[in-house]
Amino acid sequence: MTAGPQQITTPVTAELLRGAPELERTSTGVRVHRLPAWARTQAADPQLAMAESQPSGVRLAFTTTATSVELRALAVRFGFRGAPARPLGVFDLVVDGRPAGQASLAEATVVTIDMTTGTRETEEGTAGAVRFDGLPGGDKSVELWLPHNETVELVELRTDAPVHAAPDGRPVWLHHGSSISQGSNALRPTGIWPAIAAARGGVDLVNLGFGGSALLDPFTARAMRDLPADLISLKLGINIVNADLMRLRAFGPAVHGFLDTLRDGHPDTPLLVVSPILCPIHEDTPGPGTFDQDALAEGQLRFRATGDPAERAAGKLTLTVIRDELARIVLERAADDPNLHYLDGLELYGHADATELPLPDRLHPDAATHHRIAERFAALAFGPGGPLEPPRD
Repeated sequence: MTAGPQQITTPVTAELLRGAPELERTSTGVRVHRLPAWARTQAADPQLAMAESQPSGVRLAFTTTATSVELRALAVRFGFRGAPARPLGVFDLVVDGRPAGQASLAEATVVTIDMTTGTRETEEGTAGAVRFDGLPGGDKSVELWLPHNETVELVELRTDAPVHAAPDGRPVWLHHGSSISQGSNALRPTGIWPAIAAARGGVDLVNLGFGGSALLDPFTARAMRDLPADLISLKLGINIVNADLMRLRAFGPAVHGFLDTLRDGHPDTPLLVVSPILCPIHEDTPGPGTFDQDALAEGQLRFRATGDPAERAAGKLTLTVIRDELARIVLERAADDPNLHYLDGLELYGHADATELPLPDRLHPDAATHHRIAERFAALAFGPGGPLEPPRD
């Protein structure tokens, strides 16, 4: 730590970060990864590489008397050629548990993906800063949440008083899911449903929600096996369907294998399996899912299912089939595993909700729906008698 004329510069280290399984040293600073390096090498998948490097749920956490906080960082933003521009990533400041400001980086490296060819064009950007002034004086607990939807390399933290890492004594909740869990269509990192649910439940979030990549990958199971956790949840199904990844014959054993691996490292940890929320385009129609080209031509982003419902007879998966299969698997395993539980995703967002709050792109919930899902999950999972009810002092 080096002192300047009126500010203190602090390098970003693991001690200052929560929800970050691994840090990679770069020429700029450090990049957060939500999967370890050995796991990333087992999937040469640009989609997963993008998603896991976007620090959903990750935040700097420290105590300080500073009234000014500045984070220097370099953002990497991803966009799709022909699709509407995605909103800028937001940094959320929380002081003593209350929202205290938000900001975005003015510049970024921009990666544009051609959806028809998979090719990418990169326009290099430079590091910038987000700054929060006028904070209350005196000792306080500060969390600076990183964007859930863009990669960031963290350069340094600048404050006008020393900072001290703030360990979290709350139970650790390790969650894995799809882009819905990562936070697609949420407006800010504290507004993704797992972050809201964690705050409601009084738990410390480690979010392994990966856009397009909740695919029952064995390396994800092993990574979760090796991470500390007091409570675990898996939200499975939508990516299996919209990627058209496997058939019913493969799905059941893959779920069993994922659960077996988790139990190797967490034999008695409360574990909740959550089936998909309602997604009308895939309830009874298999994948693959794809962009709706007619909507793109009108400047709108929507998705559609391209499978044939008749193919369910040959083992193609839909969300209805997956809910039934997950319920069956958990019921059978729970006979020997009393800490394994099931939650029907339709209890979080179902048919009545879709009438009131339809999915704007037919796949992802909007900000209001993230709040609804979070409140219901917190009540059903973390509430009194819930399968993930945290230990109370």
